[in-house]
Amino acid sequence: MQVEIINLDGKTVGKVELADSIFGVEPRADILHRVVTWQRANARAGTHAVKTVSDVAGSGKKAFKQKKTGNARQGEKYNVHMRGGGVVHGPVVRDHSIDLPKKIRALGLKMALSSKVKDKALVVIDSEKLSSAKTGAFAKQLQKLNLTSALFVGTDKLDENFKKSAANIKNIDALPTIGLNVLDILKHEKLVLTSDSVKSIEARLA
Repeated sequence: MQVEIINLDGKTVGKVELADSIFGVEPRADILHRVVTWQRANARAGTHAVKTVSDVAGSGKKAFKQKKTGNARQGEKYNVHMRGGGVVHGPVVRDHSIDLPKKIRALGLKMALSSKVKDKALVVIDSEKLSSAKTGAFAKQLQKLNLTSALFVGTDKLDENFKKSAANIKNIDALPTIGLNVLDILKHEKLVLTSDSVKSIEARLA
């Protein structure tokens, strides 16, 4: 399929042929769900933890004598029912990551790209390069292009002026081709690819 290439001023400057095997795949919600779940699980640090009875610092001496205090008998001060004691069944350090076959990951990325084409939410620009890093000027260009929520994908090394200009604009994110992922594609209303990134994506998923 052919898609028009525009510049950041919204003018058509050419056309690009998109591979049907990558941009024309029928999206499946179950595959996209599996990939997003895998991404979110792998992003979890798993470093949350609480102190159990054995971790709380202090003496193991009996809290008070067994009899004749009028209180219920108690052992050490750091049992789970005592103030300042340990926590029972709390979170522990663990690895939340899950496995997902590479073929499913690649298929999910193809389906995410294809879903943007199907929804007419894919935009191809000639280049992301900007002459200077000015957030205000870049925001005006986005208004011309009617982009309020967009993921820009450039080549493996994004233009520094572009990165700085886009950094403080709400719902606008930029990634190099190598960082392209399903979750970020689905989070934004539109996907904006450079003509060079289209070639890189096709080479990566071929």
